[in-house]
Order: sequence, then structure tokens, then C-alpha cells
Amino acid sequence: MQTSETGTISSNKNRVKPRRRIPYPVIIISLSIILVAVIMLSVFLGRFPITPIELLSILFSKIFPIDQFWTDQMEKILFNVRLPRIVLACLVGCCLSAAGATYQGIFQNPMAAPDILGATSGAAFGAALAILNRGNSTAITISAFVFSLLSVLLVYFVSQRARGNKLLGLILCGIIISSLFSASTSYLKLVADPSDQLPAITYWLMGSLSGTTWDTVSMAIIPMALGLVVLYLLRWRINVLTLGDQEARTMGINATQLRLIMIVSATLVTAASVSVSGMIGWVGLVIPHLARMLVGNNYKYLMPATMLFGAIFLLIVDNISRNLLQTEIPIGILTAFIGAPFFVYLITKRSEVY
Repeated sequence: MQTSETGTISSNKNRVKPRRRIPYPVIIISLSIILVAVIMLSVFLGRFPITPIELLSILFSKIFPIDQFWTDQMEKILFNVRLPRIVLACLVGCCLSAAGATYQGIFQNPMAAPDILGATSGAAFGAALAILNRGNSTAITISAFVFSLLSVLLVYFVSQRARGNKLLGLILCGIIISSLFSASTSYLKLVADPSDQLPAITYWLMGSLSGTTWDTVSMAIIPMALGLVVLYLLRWRINVLTLGDQEARTMGINATQLRLIMIVSATLVTAASVSVSGMIGWVGLVIPHLARMLVGNNYKYLMPATMLFGAIFLLIVDNISRNLLQTEIPIGILTAFIGAPFFVYLITKRSEVY
């Protein structure tokens, strides 16, 4: 009897208690507060720093008559340079991370990223082609967006003719089409003028938000908003897709149709993001995993947390990009330096990454 009680006590001591998660509302409120704080900090940082008093005075001067004690250059930098860049950084970070979380859920693959269907490589080719034809920034953005969507459409139509598992065929076709567009981009770099065109193509491929204007934001915000709204409203149905198509049918959900809608929406926000920011990697791969560590795998909670996390992350990286050195560092370089070591930690220190 004593031995039995002792054994029971010993087993209770050795039992591992489940880790208690932070309540979901607390996480969302905290992330929202952090995002607002980072946005405010981003307004103050830059080559021409703006104090809180100057910021409030400039903003309220649009409503109330306030004697101007700031320079016209400071006001132009705030409204025409800093604010549109901050908005675009939040949008791109939100879109790429949401697309990454969607692809990882749909394909049940922890390594899935926004460029899995060739959207990124297609956008790179479109931008390089526009630069080669000496197009302006608007032409480069439009060309990148069009070729990004064209690449995904090509992947989809080719995969429909593939035999066997359609989902696997879609991923393989994405790899193939991505390779073709990457090779085409390399050829354009080969024939580009090394004095001006080649550096412009190379810099675009590194990813950057420099030169962002309100026109840039207005071009990207409509497809971004359309895709994000769909992903947010249908986020809970991604949980159903993880159960399998048969289980989804028993619940009255057309898995094939739902998967197509989610893929189109995720691709739309990816294409819009890449067309205005260039090649920014690791955001869509790492941020969803980071959000899972806080809220778990339920997409009802994971999607909002991922969107907020992505906006915060890319805005912080953009601040480092434009303030760390005298010359601006492309964001794609910084995200790789941050994302790669974190992902190594994730797969070596945790028992599972998905």
C-alpha cells in the first residue's frame, strides 16, 4: 500500500504540467499597443528627426490656427516621405505574414512561404523587364504585379493537367515556373546596361521601401485590402482543411473551392506586396511560426496575431534599414540576417515547428 502511494506521488511529481498560454485578448491588445508605439517611434526617427511637440503641432495646424515654428521641409518629409513609408511597411508586413500562414495551413507544410507558387519570381521578372525598358516607378510596380499574377495563373493551369495528387502537382509546378522566371530574370540582368539598369534591377531584387509615396500606397492598398479581408473572414475554415477533404465534405465545405479561394487571396496580397517592395524574404516563413508560439495553431486566433506581428516586424526592420548606417540597407538583406538564425533556433530548440 505504501509502495503504491509512493509510486503515485512520484509519478505525479514527474508529470509535466501543460504550459499555460497567455489569454488571446491580452495578446491581441498587447500587439496592437506595440504596433501603435512602433508607428509613433518610426515617425520620430530619421535623417531629419521630428520631436513629439513638432509632430503634434504640424498635425493640429491642419485643423487649428497655429503659428508655424517648424520648417516647410520638415512638414513635407512627414507627410510625403515618412508617413507613406510607415503605412506601406505595415501593409507589406501584414500581407506577407498572412500569406505565409495561409500557405502553411493549406499545404500543411511548415516551410511554405508566399513565393511557393512563383508569385515572387514572376514579380522579379516583371520589374526587371520594366527597368530594362526604362519604365518609371509606376510602370515597374504595374509590371511586377501583372507578371506576379501571370506566374501564379500559369502554375495553376499547368498543375490542372498534372496526374496524381493535385495539391502536390501545384507545389511542383510552382517550383518549376519559379525556376523559369528566375532564369529569365538572370538573362535580363545579363543583357542590362551595367552602368544604370543592372544596379537598379539588383537593388530592386534586394527589397526596399525607399521612394515610397502615397501614389505607391494607393496602387497597392486595394488588392491588399481585398485579399486580407477574405483571409481574415475565412480564417477559421483553414482549420477544417487541416482535417482532410473527406472530413471537410462531411461538414458541408467544398475543400477544393475553399482552397482555391484562399490561394487566390494569398497570392493577391503577395503580388501586391512584392510589386511595391521588391523581394523581401523570410517574413512569411518566420512570423507565422512566431505567432504560433503565442496563440497556437487555431487559425481563428493565429491569423490576426500573425497580421499584427508581421506589421510590427517589418516596420522595425525598416527603421533599422534607414537609420543604422549613412546609406540605407535593403530590407531583404536584414530580414534574411534576422529570419535565418531565428528559424535555425526554432527547428533546433523546439520539439516541432508546426
